[in-house]
Amino acid sequence: MLKAKDLMTKDVITISPDATLADAIEILITKKISGMPVIDADKKMIGIISEKDILNFAFSGNLHNTKVKEAMTKNVTSFPPDADIDSITLAIGQHQFRRVPIVEDGKVLGIISRRDIIRVALQLGKK
Repeated sequence: MLKAKDLMTKDVITISPDATLADAIEILITKKISGMPVIDADKKMIGIISEKDILNFAFSGNLHNTKVKEAMTKNVTSFPPDADIDSITLAIGQHQFRRVPIVEDGKVLGIISRRDIIRVALQLGKK
């Protein structure tokens, strides 16, 4: 049984809660991602910011003044590194998440996206 630690992307792009939404948009576009964990000064995850969160503020004209902490999702579903991929796949499917952080002791160790799961499903299907 595959575990989160076997599949997760370990080089996770994160952002500070005090960054602006304009900063977040720039990172999302340049890194070609749709969301990222928000971490505090102690490297603990306090939320996640996604394209969906930013869209709620996109036309307010305050992208350069609004902080990530004002728009981020605070109640984040995350999984430990030993969680099985089936439970992560189920959560992503049921809740229509694009990604879930892999967290231990409040710190982000990795992230698993829909694309990661689809890639593994394709590889397993070839065996």
